[in-house]
Amino acid sequence: MQQLFRTATALLKRSKMALWMTIITITLLWGYAWIVMKQVLQYMGPFTFTTFRFVTGSLALFIIVYTTKQFIAFKTYWKQLIVQGVLQTTIAFALVMGALQVVEAGKSSVLLYSMPIWSSLFAIKWLHEKLSVKKWFGLSLGFIGLLTIVGWDFIHESYLFLISELLIILGSISWALSNIYFRRKLAHLPKVTTSAFQMLFGAMGLFLIALIFEWNEPIIINSTTVLYILFTGLLASALSFTVWFVILSLIDMASATISTLLVPIFGLLFSAIVLKEPLTGNIIIGGAFIITGIVISQVKNGVNYAQNKK
Repeated sequence: MQQLFRTATALLKRSKMALWMTIITITLLWGYAWIVMKQVLQYMGPFTFTTFRFVTGSLALFIIVYTTKQFIAFKTYWKQLIVQGVLQTTIAFALVMGALQVVEAGKSSVLLYSMPIWSSLFAIKWLHEKLSVKKWFGLSLGFIGLLTIVGWDFIHESYLFLISELLIILGSISWALSNIYFRRKLAHLPKVTTSAFQMLFGAMGLFLIALIFEWNEPIIINSTTVLYILFTGLLASALSFTVWFVILSLIDMASATISTLLVPIFGLLFSAIVLKEPLTGNIIIGGAFIITGIVISQVKNGVNYAQNKK
């Protein structure tokens, strides 16, 4: 396994094309995961499925941790790992999956990936980062995008729909808080190991939520649901996050953040094609504002590759 990681990393370092093809592949998987997350709701409750997903993903990551010997002093960091798991997995995905019962998959992906906006704001207080005029302009565009989406729906949709959209935005905020917490408390630890533990603890929280809200709901286990769990747990979670950590070691954080904006784009496209969800004007305009704003606030001097930085 260690040799495989070294070989893959060496290939990505040598070839920019291989690097960006890998990024596109991962964001495609994450984008299509929104379709699966929506479709699986006809077979089981959202919290039950998400528990299955992250238990599967965490077990796969622990296999990687064991084979690559990326151990940590668990007794020292277990509290921080629990907090990380609650913020990044339990709260964020409980809110998103609950809201997905009402909100379209494509629109949900756009709202959740407003996360960099909140991360930038929280970084001012907790990471003592200063925002330039360009960043403030970009964040302002992002907020305009959110208001375009939610404001239009405020006129045309039900209160239940609006509350569901708000839950997704709260999930995005929880994700952003987890990023800040990770930077402050856990950034020095092996990322795959941290992800494995936070995913496991997050799944435990989701299991408790499922017990409370979905105790008597049916769970249909068949070839389709098993495929959905394996796709989201192994491919979209464990494998993609592991490869993503390799990518993060090769390109700067701003470029990585911008590249994740491919996810809501793919999410919208797949939702329109597979689920026949309408691409309304407020989604397109609002999504464009959000994405443009994040790009403006994150871009420095173009994409920087690790092999070019000495």
